[in-house]
Amino acid sequence: MIPPGTKLVMIGDSITDCGRMRPVGEGKGDALGSGYVSQIQALLDSTYPKLNLRMVNMGVSANTVRELRERWQSDVIGLRPDWVSIMIGINDMLRHYNRPMLTESHVSLGEYEETLEKLVEEAKVSGVREILLMTPFFIESSPDDVLRQMSLAYGAAVKRIGERQGTRFVDIQSAFDRYLEHHYSLELAADRVHPSQTGHMIIAREWLQAVGYRWD
Repeated sequence: MIPPGTKLVMIGDSITDCGRMRPVGEGKGDALGSGYVSQIQALLDSTYPKLNLRMVNMGVSANTVRELRERWQSDVIGLRPDWVSIMIGINDMLRHYNRPMLTESHVSLGEYEETLEKLVEEAKVSGVREILLMTPFFIESSPDDVLRQMSLAYGAAVKRIGERQGTRFVDIQSAFDRYLEHHYSLELAADRVHPSQTGHMIIAREWLQAVGYRWD
């Protein structure tokens, strides 16, 4: 489990952001936003009241790994966290299709993997003790869907980085795939990207399992 008194920064795009407080998403009420970050915090606080975890949400909507690179010093290193959790990649994939003519905005798989790994390395050098890498996801059950295929490729890159860097790996795509064996994707996300509260709980549950969370 997470050591008592840990400062944990959760960073990513809109799926992490979820309306969190600016400039730093930390505090009571809706400071952590309305998504998986606040769900994780609530479950940890309610089950482990002595943990005294300091959680910070630094998600920014529409970010790709390039934007993450630009704000890494201020939004991660400068906050001096003990743990960092990263989920980025859906916008890196989407740019190929929602901005097809703006090729300069496209983030290739190679650039994605190289940039994300550099961020992990910088976090480790700065003194971050534990890093969780979460795969991007696309909530679609059809194996022929092009973004579903891209999600698997970008998720595999995240796994490779985790293996090379010795981080915790959280396979969010697989967690959604298990749900989609029983339900249609529209039940979780009309756009197959931004999940409902059930979808955010799927993310939270997978994350918590990766850190050894137990109800008892």
